[in-house]
Amino acid sequence: MPQKSLLGKNLIELQHVVSELKMPKFTAKQLAEWLYTKNIVDFAQITNISKQNIEVLSQLFEVGRQKYEVVTKSTDGTKKYLFKTENGFIEAVYMPEKERNTLCVSCQVGCKMGCDFCMTGKLGFSGNLSAGEIINQVLSIENAPSLTNIVFMGMGEPFDNTANVLKAIEILTSDWGFAWSPKRITVSTVGLMQGMKEFLEQTTCHLAVSLHNPFSDERATMIPAEKAFGIEKIVAELRNYDFAHQRRVSFEYIVFDGINDTQRHATAMVKLLKGSQCRVNLIKFHSVETLQYKSPNLQKMEWFRDYLSENHIITTIRRSRGEDIAAACGQLKAERTMNKAQ
Repeated sequence: MPQKSLLGKNLIELQHVVSELKMPKFTAKQLAEWLYTKNIVDFAQITNISKQNIEVLSQLFEVGRQKYEVVTKSTDGTKKYLFKTENGFIEAVYMPEKERNTLCVSCQVGCKMGCDFCMTGKLGFSGNLSAGEIINQVLSIENAPSLTNIVFMGMGEPFDNTANVLKAIEILTSDWGFAWSPKRITVSTVGLMQGMKEFLEQTTCHLAVSLHNPFSDERATMIPAEKAFGIEKIVAELRNYDFAHQRRVSFEYIVFDGINDTQRHATAMVKLLKGSQCRVNLIKFHSVETLQYKSPNLQKMEWFRDYLSENHIITTIRRSRGEDIAAACGQLKAERTMNKAQ
């Protein structure tokens, strides 16, 4: 009976596996190729490793692939995938566009951050995803071959699961793995400082910080993590890193009607970010019956964008995707389709 998954292991770990089993050292790189390039779901698909060694591997391990349980399709082409993991259900969202196809992956079952406007946060926390469970989302969607970008913006806080997120990124960007450019990957955070520093020092992927309010006291009512990791300290820390070239840092700003879309907030945003090598993404809040917040007026969002842009902060309004299937920002909650999957 297989006990462990090979999916999610890096090259060093695969080398350790084959060494322990007295197999040739080069077998590790062969396994990496079959797992991450040739996309196998069963050991029987491997053709360049001896049958004897395949038999040994299959007795001790499983590949670790897990097919999605349910896929829900939006009128705009977005697809939301429900996956069952060791600790519960998670969702991944595929968003096709003209020149890029992005997958939004989850890194935790639920989330500890408890952001007041986020449905995932209302679920509580059930466990971290392993690197293999993160990579499985990338490999197992219907449109996997067409993916151009990955964003860690699904369920969970990436830097509350730093080790597994960094290992998944290693697999995605290493020559023995997917061999993707780090510039195709963006990781989002509310600002957990230690994990953010590790990420910035160990990778060259893009960073997105969930800002949502420039005033610390107001941000704390929306994002409890503000009390431990204040936005002013986060912005100050990011000034120590180089974002003037290919690597980018963006600040995500969900706009709530009458809450954070005033002149006072716009002025404070300019003061907070002035001189930073960054951009701001404005995101429309998607109303949910159980939450007090309301969707903003588009004209107000455009005014906010123009004000920041005129004050030398590159600002865009992000197009909403998958709202009709609860796949838009802040809407992921997994339980919505869980009954269908069981």
